[in-house]
Amino acid sequence: MEEKSFFLYKGLKKPLVFKGLKGKYIYYAGGSFAGTMILGIILSKVIGFFIGIALAFGIGGGLIWNVFRLQKTRGLYNKTANRDEIHMLPVRIRLKQKYKPT
Repeated sequence: MEEKSFFLYKGLKKPLVFKGLKGKYIYYAGGSFAGTMILGIILSKVIGFFIGIALAFGIGGGLIWNVFRLQKTRGLYNKTANRDEIHMLPVRIRLKQKYKPT
Protein backbone atom coordinates (compact mmCIF):
# COMPACT_ATOMS: atom_id res chain seq x y z
CA MET A 1 0.00 0.00 0.00
CA GLU A 2 1.33 3.43 -0.93
CA GLU A 3 2.13 5.83 1.89
CA LYS A 4 0.47 9.25 1.57
CA SER A 5 2.41 12.39 2.37
CA PHE A 6 1.87 16.11 2.17
CA PHE A 7 3.83 19.31 2.73
CA LEU A 8 3.11 21.60 5.66
CA TYR A 9 4.15 25.16 4.91
CA LYS A 10 5.61 27.32 7.65
CA GLY A 11 3.00 30.08 7.53
CA LEU A 12 -0.01 27.81 7.48
CA LYS A 13 -1.20 28.39 11.04
CA LYS A 14 -0.29 32.06 11.25
CA PRO A 15 -3.07 34.68 11.20
CA LEU A 16 -3.78 36.91 8.25
CA VAL A 17 -1.83 40.18 8.56
CA PHE A 18 -2.57 43.43 6.70
CA LYS A 19 -0.90 46.77 7.49
CA GLY A 20 -0.14 45.72 11.06
CA LEU A 21 -3.64 44.43 11.77
CA LYS A 22 -4.18 40.74 12.43
CA GLY A 23 -7.16 38.46 11.95
CA LYS A 24 -10.47 39.83 13.18
CA TYR A 25 -9.09 43.35 13.61
CA ILE A 26 -8.82 43.68 9.83
CA TYR A 27 -12.60 43.36 9.67
CA TYR A 28 -13.05 45.81 12.55
CA ALA A 29 -10.89 48.38 10.77
CA GLY A 30 -12.72 47.80 7.48
CA GLY A 31 -16.06 48.31 9.17
CA SER A 32 -14.79 51.45 10.85
CA PHE A 33 -13.55 52.77 7.51
CA ALA A 34 -16.85 52.01 5.75
CA GLY A 35 -18.81 53.58 8.60
CA THR A 36 -16.62 56.66 8.42
CA MET A 37 -17.32 57.04 4.71
CA ILE A 38 -21.07 56.81 5.26
CA LEU A 39 -20.85 59.17 8.23
CA GLY A 40 -18.83 61.64 6.13
CA ILE A 41 -21.48 61.67 3.41
CA ILE A 42 -24.30 62.17 5.91
CA LEU A 43 -22.50 64.89 7.88
CA SER A 44 -21.42 66.74 4.73
CA LYS A 45 -25.08 66.95 3.65
CA VAL A 46 -26.45 67.92 7.07
CA ILE A 47 -23.81 70.23 8.60
CA GLY A 48 -21.82 71.43 5.64
CA PHE A 49 -19.18 69.95 3.38
CA PHE A 50 -15.91 70.99 5.04
CA ILE A 51 -17.11 70.72 8.64
CA GLY A 52 -18.79 67.37 7.98
CA ILE A 53 -15.74 65.87 6.28
CA ALA A 54 -13.40 67.17 9.00
CA LEU A 55 -15.67 65.76 11.71
CA ALA A 56 -15.93 62.41 9.91
CA PHE A 57 -12.13 62.18 9.55
CA GLY A 58 -11.74 62.94 13.25
CA ILE A 59 -14.25 60.26 14.27
CA GLY A 60 -12.85 57.76 11.75
CA GLY A 61 -9.29 58.34 12.93
CA GLY A 62 -10.43 57.74 16.49
CA LEU A 63 -12.14 54.50 15.49
CA ILE A 64 -9.08 53.20 13.64
CA TRP A 65 -6.85 54.19 16.58
CA ASN A 66 -9.22 52.30 18.87
CA VAL A 67 -8.92 49.17 16.70
CA PHE A 68 -5.12 49.27 16.96
CA ARG A 69 -5.40 49.83 20.73
CA LEU A 70 -7.77 46.87 21.10
CA GLN A 71 -5.40 44.64 19.16
CA LYS A 72 -2.52 45.67 21.40
CA THR A 73 -4.36 45.28 24.72
CA ARG A 74 -6.65 42.29 24.09
CA GLY A 75 -4.61 40.37 21.56
CA LEU A 76 -5.77 38.17 18.75
CA TYR A 77 -7.02 35.20 20.73
CA ASN A 78 -8.77 36.67 23.74
CA LYS A 79 -11.06 34.57 25.87
CA THR A 80 -13.88 36.10 27.79
CA ALA A 81 -13.70 35.62 31.52
CA ASN A 82 -16.82 33.93 32.79
CA ARG A 83 -17.01 34.89 36.44
CA ASP A 84 -20.24 33.05 37.20
CA GLU A 85 -18.85 29.57 36.63
CA ILE A 86 -17.72 27.32 39.44
CA HIS A 87 -14.94 24.93 38.45
CA MET A 88 -14.63 21.74 40.45
CA LEU A 89 -11.78 19.31 40.15
CA PRO A 90 -12.85 15.86 39.01
CA VAL A 91 -12.85 13.24 41.73
CA ARG A 92 -12.77 9.54 41.01
CA ILE A 93 -15.45 7.70 42.92
CA ARG A 94 -14.82 4.04 43.55
CA LEU A 95 -17.74 1.89 44.44
CA LYS A 96 -17.18 -1.41 46.14
CA GLN A 97 -19.59 -4.02 45.00
CA LYS A 98 -20.70 -6.58 47.55
CA TYR A 99 -22.19 -8.85 44.97
CA LYS A 100 -21.59 -9.68 41.34
CA PRO A 101 -24.27 -8.59 38.92
CA THR A 102 -25.83 -11.37 36.88
